[in-house]
Amino acid sequence: MKTTVSLLVENRFGVLCRVAGLLSGRGFNIDSLNVTPSTLDPSISRMTIVVEANENAMEQVTKQLNKLIDVIKVTTIENGEFVDREMALIKIRSRPQKRSEVLREAEIFRAKVVDATPETCILEATGDEGKINAFIEFFKHYGIVDVARTGRIAMSRGGGKAAKKPAKTPEDELKKVV
Repeated sequence: MKTTVSLLVENRFGVLCRVAGLLSGRGFNIDSLNVTPSTLDPSISRMTIVVEANENAMEQVTKQLNKLIDVIKVTTIENGEFVDREMALIKIRSRPQKRSEVLREAEIFRAKVVDATPETCILEATGDEGKINAFIEFFKHYGIVDVARTGRIAMSRGGGKAAKKPAKTPEDELKKVV
């Protein structure tokens, strides 16, 4: 089963390598990985990782991730308890006389044209994995020149199920209270 894990981590060099190393060291292949600094605090980054794992294995990985010093919070996002999106850019062959047809077909996916040349155009679409797969498949008949996908980003609905890291020192515990 594909499992999505969201991590809040310190925005420092080497953190991504340690997290990826922990997963690969336990035999997990990362299907999707997205990392970006938090918009609320630039010293914190959010990692969204998608791996193929059963519940017991993910429980062990979550415990190991919580032991990493730079990891602040680990959340395993369960089916139906989250909103997820991907973005895709596809460059297709498209002569100017076919542009109106491309625009009509792009509207089906709520996609938009973000670049055009006399020979090609680039379409952008966002949605869940199924929508993005269908989007790419639909436009194959034009001749796809290139594809770029972001991979999944996700956020828990409501409170979500989170495994929080314990405070590191008594002073950290005191900061929580104050």
